[in-house]
Amino acid sequence: MTQTFPELLFVFEMANNHQGDVEHGLRIVSEMGQIAGRYGVRAAVKLQYRDLDSFIHPDCLHRTDLKHVPRFLSTRLAPRDFRRLVAATRHAGLLSMVTPFDEASVDLVLEHEVDIVKVASCSAADWPLLEAVAAAGKPVVCSTGGKSIHDIDKIVSFFDHRYVKDLALLHCVGLYPTPNAQVQMGFMHRMQKRFRHLPVGYSGHEAPDNLDVVKAAVALGARVLERHVGLPRAGSPLNAYSMDPAQTAAWVESAVRMREICGPPADKTITSEESQSLHQLTRGTFARRAVKTGETLARQDVFFAMPCGEGQTTSGEFVEGMVASRDYQENEPLTESRTRGPVEVMREAIHDAKGMLQEAGIEIGSQFEIELSHHHGPQQFRRFGAVIITLLNREYCKKLIVVLPGQHHPGHYHKEKEETFQVLHGELELFLDGQARHLYPGDMQIVQRGQNHEFRSERGCIFEEISTTHVPKDSHYRDRRIASSDPMVRKTLVEAW
Repeated sequence: MTQTFPELLFVFEMANNHQGDVEHGLRIVSEMGQIAGRYGVRAAVKLQYRDLDSFIHPDCLHRTDLKHVPRFLSTRLAPRDFRRLVAATRHAGLLSMVTPFDEASVDLVLEHEVDIVKVASCSAADWPLLEAVAAAGKPVVCSTGGKSIHDIDKIVSFFDHRYVKDLALLHCVGLYPTPNAQVQMGFMHRMQKRFRHLPVGYSGHEAPDNLDVVKAAVALGARVLERHVGLPRAGSPLNAYSMDPAQTAAWVESAVRMREICGPPADKTITSEESQSLHQLTRGTFARRAVKTGETLARQDVFFAMPCGEGQTTSGEFVEGMVASRDYQENEPLTESRTRGPVEVMREAIHDAKGMLQEAGIEIGSQFEIELSHHHGPQQFRRFGAVIITLLNREYCKKLIVVLPGQHHPGHYHKEKEETFQVLHGELELFLDGQARHLYPGDMQIVQRGQNHEFRSERGCIFEEISTTHVPKDSHYRDRRIASSDPMVRKTLVEAW
């Protein structure tokens, strides 16, 4: 999925707005290519394929009382015309995408070498058609209009069992146009949480000038955005939910701006400009009285006020017990640096571990034991160690291991217990007898008795350890410095979590 949908993808849905005129369709493709190029976005033009002679029942071919039949027939294009539109899409620097509504159209998708197959909401439970779509071996985008979460579970399971790994889901409401009160964008957010391994986006049918909805979709992390587009012409105005080029450009621009506002879902970037701006309002620490070199400073010996000068001890950095490194006059700013002791290092690590558990949605209950394993001392805990949460230790043992970003747990083996690791959150690099293996959420690995193992994580990881009974002094380290140290010195038991 990361290959086809690595970032935000815009889908320009042509549907029947080519008006059954291939030259008109080519003009739409050209306009969409210019818009995508103008804003530097990744985009696709989507067509609809129907084998009308078999898709529509023969008794209904000439009925005018059926809403869609006359429109489909009046906008019919030949396969060669669709091939021209697909070729023009590629020439415009866009991906090609097609919604096939029958099995014969899936064959045409393959014949035209289309990049992505789209499943329409009305076809999302058409299992014979979905069998053909899955067998095509193409990336699939599936709209879910009119489908409950129960239905969507079945759809995801269907494609999963057919090894369609390149799958994206679109939240969609099949009302044309869709009023704001019926958009239900919060459901897209639920889909994102439920199907964390899949890109989830939004296929919209709101009024063409409504830009609020796309902003909400981007703000909630939509990975794919789809709208109907077209070109009006004399006697054939666009329908109430299709956008002309100017409206499409405004839609893309709104999404791009909101994406810029939201930023990437990674660590927060703190610029030097932001730090300097806030530092001007930060209180500094000043001597309340004259202080001699070597004096231990108490709270009553200092006061806090702004502005805080460059290199000055801030109010947040001051701690009682600081020792003056030089003489200070009354009202003079202190320039003492704060030394973070082992207790503070480990307390901050506990805060981060709790935050990781909360971000992963993992609750540990109220009965547990916490151990900070610091193999090279508490001061080196951020580099070497792990937070070990023992939830149960009987004939079987269950633990949660929190590996902080950049942390490395040194190589060791067990004589008594056998372990099974399963990653719940993040990524883990595990070394078994020197062989590296990268584990991702859901991946599992058995560690046998006597098997050397060590692990680390660049961005942080939480994994579950299921093992036979854990017994003391059963971790045998290869590093002689660790092996020769007292086990109780290289770990800290935490009572207040």
